Amino acid sequence: MKIYTRSGDRGQTSLVGGSRASKDDPRIEAYGTVDELGAHVGYLHDLSAREAGLQDDRREELVWVLDRLMSCAALLAAEDTTLAKLPQITEEDVERLERWIDRLLEGLPELQHFTLPCGHPMVSYSHVCRTVCRRAERRTVSAAERYPTVPKGVQRYLNRLSDYFYALGRRLGYDLGATEVRWEPQTSDRNRTEGE
Repeated sequence: MKIYTRSGDRGQTSLVGGSRASKDDPRIEAYGTVDELGAHVGYLHDLSAREAGLQDDRREELVWVLDRLMSCAALLAAEDTTLAKLPQITEEDVERLERWIDRLLEGLPELQHFTLPCGHPMVSYSHVCRTVCRRAERRTVSAAERYPTVPKGVQRYLNRLSDYFYALGRRLGYDLGATEVRWEPQTSDRNRTEGE
């Protein structure tokens, strides 16, 4: 079977169920962004496999996240009549993320200020995942506004998943001995020189 079909050359693609939709349809934009997020999560998983001292259960968590993201993408790509046949995003999925977030933040110093998304490559890449996840959530909201049958669980899951990546970034930074870089808002040159 060839990887190319030529069926999308005119700007349309197939939904799960067989009907065609424009490639700029909000559902396509939403599941495409979830797909992009999955690629970033896969890279974070692979980075973590090379980093000495990281726990294997973190990589197992990321594999589970990848599985759930595939389900999110399938649900966003599905026609109304096929939704019930697909793996669903459940309240238990959201609660599992909440438990992981609580565990990741256990014992970390309380944040008293904003921090910059840097300090270690693992920390930075966790924030790449977080920000792409936020965009996937926004695209899902747009799709749900036009197509009310978009499962609510997908939006809730993505919302909580972005919190997970934030917590993961903090935990990785702490475990790897990275310094959290505090955001110090800079005044403009003109403001700095006033009164001199």
